[in-house]
Amino acid sequence: MNTSNLIITTISYIEDHLTEKLNLDVIANALHYSKYYLHRIFSKRVGMTIHEYVQRRQLTEAAKLLAFSNKPILDIAILAGYDSQQAFTTIFKAMYKKTPLQFREDEQYYALQLRFRFDDEYFREESKKEAECGKKIRFASEKDVDAWMNLVRLVIDGYPYFYEEEHMKVLRKCIAEGRAFIMTEGDTVIGNMMISYARESIDFLGVHPLYRKQGIAKLFMEVVISEWLKINSISITTFREGDKADTGYRKALKELGFAEAELLTEFGYPTQRMVLHSKQLERGYNNDDSY
Repeated sequence: MNTSNLIITTISYIEDHLTEKLNLDVIANALHYSKYYLHRIFSKRVGMTIHEYVQRRQLTEAAKLLAFSNKPILDIAILAGYDSQQAFTTIFKAMYKKTPLQFREDEQYYALQLRFRFDDEYFREESKKEAECGKKIRFASEKDVDAWMNLVRLVIDGYPYFYEEEHMKVLRKCIAEGRAFIMTEGDTVIGNMMISYARESIDFLGVHPLYRKQGIAKLFMEVVISEWLKINSISITTFREGDKADTGYRKALKELGFAEAELLTEFGYPTQRMVLHSKQLERGYNNDDSY
């Protein structure tokens, strides 16, 4: 089985067994692969460990049941793979910042992680990737909305309290005002960004999980700041330090040169504003493992 089929098969197995106890050993045995090989391939290509993906998907489905069903919390905990309500409550609160009961009472469901849906077109041989220079950044248009949203669904792990309908409204406004950018490789959308000229801020930045080690975000920063914004700095908000729900966004921003600024609370979620000065970006960041 080649790498692309292995990743797709692994995700399919996980999704088919979300209400069971899942760990790397179980999944590797079911797929008849070495757990060390499976862990390495999945983490390298997807940018998230199997454990992280399973945990986030099971908690997302649990959150859905809390919001839209009357199932007892203990039953939901067991369906999410936990032996006790206490263990479930501890991890749920760490990820959602609310206890399961508080989440149920608030009736404001959002997903930590949607299913990764990868088409074969996203999988290329590494040698071919390195030889290609076809990445382009341009303004997004109405015809890009569907492809944009497909990418957004893959990166909502970086955006707590993400609501698709609201994002669509904001996206169309940004398109009309020339504040939405996309990066493509051939016909494939591999990155997107929405900015605010007035606030000199990034309102949304997404990089396809399979392209996160190709410096996509850095390229976005260089082009947008130098060619369109022509500003001295730009800001973005992200997870606070130590947030267990962060799959690496904060670290990636700091590696790009973003510096910590004030602590915020957005939609009831604790975040932090980060600021990037254009000179800092120019100074350098040449880490090939960049987001």
